[in-house]
Amino acid sequence: MSDNGEREKVWSEGMTQVELSAGTIEYTDTGGDGPVLVLLHGLMMDASLWDEVIAGLAADHRCVAPTLPFGAHRVAMRADADLSLPGIARLVAEFCERLELGQVTLVGNDTGGALVQLLMAGDLGLAPGRVVLASCDAFDNFPPGLTGKTLVASGRLAPGMFGVFMQQMRLRPVRRLPIAFGWLTKRGDAVVARWIRPVLSQAGIRRDAVRMLRSLRASARAGLLVTAADRLPEFKGPALVVWAIQDRVMPPSHGPRLAGLLPEGRLVEVSDSYTLIPLDQPARFASVVREFMSS
Repeated sequence: MSDNGEREKVWSEGMTQVELSAGTIEYTDTGGDGPVLVLLHGLMMDASLWDEVIAGLAADHRCVAPTLPFGAHRVAMRADADLSLPGIARLVAEFCERLELGQVTLVGNDTGGALVQLLMAGDLGLAPGRVVLASCDAFDNFPPGLTGKTLVASGRLAPGMFGVFMQQMRLRPVRRLPIAFGWLTKRGDAVVARWIRPVLSQAGIRRDAVRMLRSLRASARAGLLVTAADRLPEFKGPALVVWAIQDRVMPPSHGPRLAGLLPEGRLVEVSDSYTLIPLDQPARFASVVREFMSS
């Protein structure tokens, strides 16, 4: 077995499953009695985005990372599942309720941060105690940058043709293009290569991905995150905004702007990283989250 195959096998064996209204969700749960962090990933990613961050926090935090139906999940959702962004936010709330996690700190990167913003309003079934927004979709940057716009546009294809389109991602030079993952991570290509495997091999995942991307396109037209931003000042809990200063997908100005909207917001800027700070600077990210949780 190759090194990548061995890593995938180990990661898979560490996952747990829970059956929710939309279907089966796989997740990582470190357990323990510490404060609960629920970590949310973005489009065409899975919970392994957080592996190295979890390694740095698990000693004194309970870290729970679900793999959401964002196109890199390995178990297809039910045919009638609501795969809109608000629908997936409600799925996160249901997940937290089913696991009886109590009051949690929500941590979101990329489109996972968009989910956190929707949940901060408290009317989708979950009221987080604290939040961490890390280089994420916000305001009118939705879908985010060239990467997000290309991906959402590809959702207009039929599922079979979408699979053909995604076949190109098997090639590293294609994955490293700005329209793919090249502007999302400096160092995480090996992980990215694993993320795309389910959509290449499973018709049900292709179906879910196309439905999800079409819903995102409709949400963007409706100004979903612009409306969500208007409600951010209502969130009174502690909030940390972690932003990559070299980000080429999420505007650097959005970090200070988000922090300024939050009554208890604070900003930490991270160097030598693109959008996916948990891949590019996991130790730094874990450190700032630990400091935030202890303050």
